[in-house]
Amino acid sequence: MTRLLIMAVLALGAGLAALPASAAGLSLIEVSIADASPMAGAVWYPCSTLPGKVPIGGGPTLPGVKDCPIVGEHLPLIVVSHGFGGNFASHHDTAEALADAGFIVAAITHPADKVRDQNPSGAEAIAALTSRPEDIVHLIDFMLGKWPQAAKIDPNRIGFFGFSRGGFTGLALAGGKLDTKAAVAAACPPNAVMKACADFRASGAGVPSITLVNDPRIKAEVLADPLFGRFFDVSTVLVPIQVWASVAGGDGVVHEDGAAVANDLPSQPKLYTVPNSAHFVFLAPCGPQLTQTRPDICVDAAGFDRAAFHAQFNKQIVAFFRAHLAPHS
Repeated sequence: MTRLLIMAVLALGAGLAALPASAAGLSLIEVSIADASPMAGAVWYPCSTLPGKVPIGGGPTLPGVKDCPIVGEHLPLIVVSHGFGGNFASHHDTAEALADAGFIVAAITHPADKVRDQNPSGAEAIAALTSRPEDIVHLIDFMLGKWPQAAKIDPNRIGFFGFSRGGFTGLALAGGKLDTKAAVAAACPPNAVMKACADFRASGAGVPSITLVNDPRIKAEVLADPLFGRFFDVSTVLVPIQVWASVAGGDGVVHEDGAAVANDLPSQPKLYTVPNSAHFVFLAPCGPQLTQTRPDICVDAAGFDRAAFHAQFNKQIVAFFRAHLAPHS
């Protein structure tokens, strides 16, 4: 196992919640990219063996059975994109629920969008967002090509799950068009002190034009608190999308981001607004150690039960993907 993969998972610490996992198959992956470092990731999938714990580099563990044989043929694939500072295990409980329901789920850690640099330059800040959709394209290519069990995947049934910046990623992949100037103006108000904002003001050249990659192989999406959702033109997006929004938002996301997407999509899907919630309720429930060290992402509003919410959240996601990624007759 390479140092990249070990370090990506060690970053989880002992903070993974001790949640039961029914879908036990778990394989660790590295997605190679030309002229760049590989992306660390994991794949969850249906397996008949009872789950245990998979040790990673002598450090933390993930629920599952390492490299368990896959149960089933021609299975749908769901790819996952985390938020800022996250990693491939940020939504592990959702991945486990989907795998238990018969899906193959692949998640990567976006290499340009981790907590590595809390105060990036203007160019770095843009690259951290614009490279994300291409990361997912590489992940899909890998899963359909070089992944040893690629023959188990039905390439005509691919879905996407994204949270926060992952939601931004999904909107781009679905063909949404970003109003870049409006997004930067919202992220960089006149009193903003972030280096990226100062760079934009100092350059005098304005915000560069940005082209985001889309991928028509994705047939359905679930987006939770999509960053800059209110600045996307989704009027021509025909991919079915399930949209979730927190009430209070956070980390640069506001409730309107999800609400605008749901309202502006041609299909006008129901907006799932989570009562008494802030942005990080969509992350997997935290274990005791992570709760102690990162209360900012683990401690919710008084009376909010994240584990109970995720039981319903994951159920709704499974039902949505079952409905929109059903086998072709």
